[in-house]
Amino acid sequence: MKKKITEPKPTKPAPLPTRDGVGPSSVVLPDGPWITMAEFLVQRFPGITPEIWNARMEAGEVVDEHGARVTTQRLYQAHVRLYYYRALGIEPRIPFEEVVLFQDDYLVVADKPHFLPVIPSGRYLQETLLVRLKRKLGIDTLSPIHRIDRETAGLVVFTIQPATRGTYQDLFLEKSIEKHYEAIAPWRPELQLPLTYRSRLEENPERFMQVCEVEGEPNSETRVTLLELCGESARYGLSPITGRKHQLRAHCAALGIPIHHDQIYPTHLAENTDDYTKPLQLLAKSIAFRDPISGEQRSFTSTLKLVIGS
Repeated sequence: MKKKITEPKPTKPAPLPTRDGVGPSSVVLPDGPWITMAEFLVQRFPGITPEIWNARMEAGEVVDEHGARVTTQRLYQAHVRLYYYRALGIEPRIPFEEVVLFQDDYLVVADKPHFLPVIPSGRYLQETLLVRLKRKLGIDTLSPIHRIDRETAGLVVFTIQPATRGTYQDLFLEKSIEKHYEAIAPWRPELQLPLTYRSRLEENPERFMQVCEVEGEPNSETRVTLLELCGESARYGLSPITGRKHQLRAHCAALGIPIHHDQIYPTHLAENTDDYTKPLQLLAKSIAFRDPISGEQRSFTSTLKLVIGS
């Protein structure tokens, strides 16, 4: 059955166009003591020198919500939204390629390689799945309806039309999507598989990147099955019933089967230590749902494979 689309209220487009697959970033000016807008930007973004901000302003690359240019002398005005282009210095190329598996008027489904982030964040901008696909397909309105970890490989679904984006995202809120992962991890014969593992996951106050299990009502649930056994390792099927941050990685570690080459669970190793020869052995293998627009049953399977012993 087709789902009726409720058109969202029109939103005002950003006053700066997409550039090299990247849309402008924005910040709303808070109440504060700054004399000029430039003074706020320098303090708010300490990694960007005043000289760089001055150059961006002279080039017309910093504007307010109405498209008016921000100059170095423009007086500070709280609650105004500024737009600017986020830029990084030298961004190393991630030497793995994404593959588009499906595209129609509403959706794009892609196979994401290990190490490639889904969206721009931190030290990644051009080297993200979203920006690569925008440049490759020429679709500025592309937006992911869900995400997977940078270290995880596999399926990511994007919407094309802003008017239907919320309709597809609701599938996740309604738990109407079936997702299945594969993982390579140590074999534990004492585990009674298949099993369903539940726990309460919260942010780890001592490790920014980790979540940890705490006492309380479970808020995460994963179904674990055995797909293949090979010596001391096994291929596990992981089906998340909920979608908490790092849920599969944390649950596998808690069960005593930490996923091979995981640099966060159970031990958080130093950041920026990627070893391209040792990708995290976790793959978003399949995804299925009834399309809320067409009413058709959609099912997609990753072409990527995890190899036991790799």
